[in-house]
Amino acid sequence: MTALKERRWYGGVLAPEVRYLSARLEIRSIFAAINQALRPSPCIWVLTACMTVSQLAAAQAPPVSAAPAGRFVVVLDAAHGGDDAGGRLGNGQAEKAFTLALSVRLRSLLAARGIQVTTTRESDATVDLNRRAEIANHANAQACLSLHGSESGSGVHLFVSSMAPVQPARFAPWKTAQAAWVTRSLALAGTLNSALLQAGMTVTLGRTSLPAVDSMTCPAVAVEIAPERDAGKKPIAELDDPGYQARVAETLAAALLEWRTDAWRTTEAHQP
Repeated sequence: MTALKERRWYGGVLAPEVRYLSARLEIRSIFAAINQALRPSPCIWVLTACMTVSQLAAAQAPPVSAAPAGRFVVVLDAAHGGDDAGGRLGNGQAEKAFTLALSVRLRSLLAARGIQVTTTRESDATVDLNRRAEIANHANAQACLSLHGSESGSGVHLFVSSMAPVQPARFAPWKTAQAAWVTRSLALAGTLNSALLQAGMTVTLGRTSLPAVDSMTCPAVAVEIAPERDAGKKPIAELDDPGYQARVAETLAAALLEWRTDAWRTTEAHQP
């Protein structure tokens, strides 16, 4: 018999109560006990079967593909918009409409080449300068083009921030964040310049204060499109010329594709 003690309340006092349970003592041969212990139980067979199925599934599973290449994001910033019409172009078109149309065309060309694109606006909306920089910085972009149109000059004008280069810091001042990226922005401008020259376009390079760019933490270039002119400064392709627009957009897309290739090549060169 086995005594089992429990505690119960009796008259407000917790006292032990003893109950007796019956038990049976069985004496078997030691060999019979060992044989019983070694005999596989149904639970063991089920566990073994599950392990076998899991191992077979793992062996037949397709190999895991390699991680995709690093993200490459381009930000297209169509200047002006909404209450800010920008300049008035030769055909009477507002600059804000021209830059938005160029952004849409360029976005389609880049997407067709497998480049991820973020835009600062998709419609005739007012987007302040700080918000444009926020969008570019949040996208962690590898390139940003601020798109403009102008009736002065000829061909394509490329502008980079006039801030002096500085070493990158963990926390960059908002109004001068671009200073840590000026060197890369100049390199991006060089890639754009080479592509445009190869396409037979006139290119003007410059550096100036760029309020929409100076707060961006990525390589950024302001791209201003002007009519194409001959040696006598007579327009041979206006801004509303679809063929001219297509040629500029396609050349910019090709340049950004080259920029992506260079960026990946640089990344691979720095990998151990």
